[in-house]
Amino acid sequence: MSETQSSFWAHVPLQPPDAIFGVDAAFKADPNPSKVSLGVGAYRDDNGRPVVLPSVVEAERRLFEKHLNMEYGPISGTPEFVKAAQLVCFRSDALLPQVASIQTLSGTGALSIIAGFLRTFWQKDKVIYIPDPTWSNHRGIFNAAGFAVKSYRYFTRTTMSIDIDGFLEDVANAPDGSIFLFHACAHNPTGADPTPEEWKKLSDECKRKSHFVIFDCAYQGFASGDLDTDSAAYRSFIAEGHKVAICQSFAKNM
Repeated sequence: MSETQSSFWAHVPLQPPDAIFGVDAAFKADPNPSKVSLGVGAYRDDNGRPVVLPSVVEAERRLFEKHLNMEYGPISGTPEFVKAAQLVCFRSDALLPQVASIQTLSGTGALSIIAGFLRTFWQKDKVIYIPDPTWSNHRGIFNAAGFAVKSYRYFTRTTMSIDIDGFLEDVANAPDGSIFLFHACAHNPTGADPTPEEWKKLSDECKRKSHFVIFDCAYQGFASGDLDTDSAAYRSFIAEGHKVAICQSFAKNM
């Protein structure tokens, strides 16, 4: 970059390094032969190389054999893919007549789309509540969309467990009709999820307060090993009458 170009962009602040990818960089630089990567959440073999799941290999083979024409897809995404993603998400087609879906660039893209949609069409205060702690990008995505981002209590570090009482209290004390972001399963970064009974209490409180809930579903199948179990939280909210948004990602589970 020339000096003129550098000066032109001098006002752009340098963003802090991503903590998770920082751990990955430190892992790669560590010469210890017994090292174990605890950074990016993806399968590795015993030599630390990425594992390509047999399902992915088979999907690639089937796509290759179809000799697709690479035509532009509709704005809302490839219909066959969107329908298949809905079935993974909702586990049956019973809910699909009342579901609107679009294909995005993974979970970050889905969160950005819902943030932009709510920025335009949400008619109440542009405030969203996210768990403490949470995935670092949540705050940045909604800040960039013009939302004030507040935190609700989620995890007690001293007991290494969910602070369900604090969680419920913060949901109850938020103004009526607030926006909350929940992790559908395998909460990032703690891995701790509410029990079915606790999800029921959260659903009841959100309904009482007329809150709108966004579920970030990035690890379906990773928490329990079962797609049905790991989608139970948001499916129970829907069954109880909530109108929710689900940001679905296959970056980890496929």
